[in-house]
Amino acid sequence: MRKIIGIGETILDIIFKNNQPTKALPGGSVFNAMVSLGRLQIPVNFISELGQDYVGEIALSFMRENNISTDYIDIFCDGKSPVSLAFLNDENDARYMFYTQYPTQRLNVVWPRIDADDILILGSFYAVNPALRSRIVEFLDYARTRKAIIYYDPNFRKSHSHEAMKVMPSILENLEYADIVRGSDEDFETLFHQNDSNKIYKDHIKFYCPNFIHTHGQRGVDMFVPAGNRHFDAREAKVISTIGAGDNFNAGILYGLLKNNVTLDQLYDLSIDIWTQIINCALDFSTEVCTSYDNYISLTFAKRLLEENR
Repeated sequence: MRKIIGIGETILDIIFKNNQPTKALPGGSVFNAMVSLGRLQIPVNFISELGQDYVGEIALSFMRENNISTDYIDIFCDGKSPVSLAFLNDENDARYMFYTQYPTQRLNVVWPRIDADDILILGSFYAVNPALRSRIVEFLDYARTRKAIIYYDPNFRKSHSHEAMKVMPSILENLEYADIVRGSDEDFETLFHQNDSNKIYKDHIKFYCPNFIHTHGQRGVDMFVPAGNRHFDAREAKVISTIGAGDNFNAGILYGLLKNNVTLDQLYDLSIDIWTQIINCALDFSTEVCTSYDNYISLTFAKRLLEENR
């Protein structure tokens, strides 16, 4: 069975509403997608880092509960597991503050095995962090050699805008490695000072990767692929929190690729109809996550999908 391999940070999110803590749960951009896919009993391997502390124990236990292998987690002693504070505004969008204390030597792990047509997902500042870059490139080279599908979500937030110029070569390099790029309005406004999907695709993405998905929150999704372009409207939902929406849009794309048995060789020749099915999976996942304070699809939603696909 094909695997999904993720690489990214693991962090304890403490969620605030009206300046009061509402919930605390493990999170991280790629982590959130891994949890949703693990709940669907898809084989997932996650590469990350945690401190040897109580926060780290909480995250490791949560991974095991959700069918995520912990074999590729670097447990470090010289430092502390990261924590973030997420403040929800009146529209339930989040503003973040991060607290990290990593050791000097990082990602001291043996890479998981990658087979042809496995899927690698990476993104966020983690994927371009100068402290990790050599290891990230090493793993990307390995994934490309093994003929995996590489999925890149820049997930570049305003809190890192002052570092955009410094890490831009790494961002462009990731675009070149990628077989699919998915980003949000905030990503491209921060990186390229643009929000027009057509211009972003033509000026910044297409040269590196022809498969591009641009999400606009409640304004829907624009897709650009070799078979053509298409806009998708957002789904209506009673929004509780948008924290995991983009991460689970990613999870839905990966789920859709597996559900439709899309291989690397097929990816660049997919019809609009198949892409539409994949985007609809992503919209289902992201809409579901927005209806709770959790960063991942609910167990009830996962159970329903599993029963539908028996």
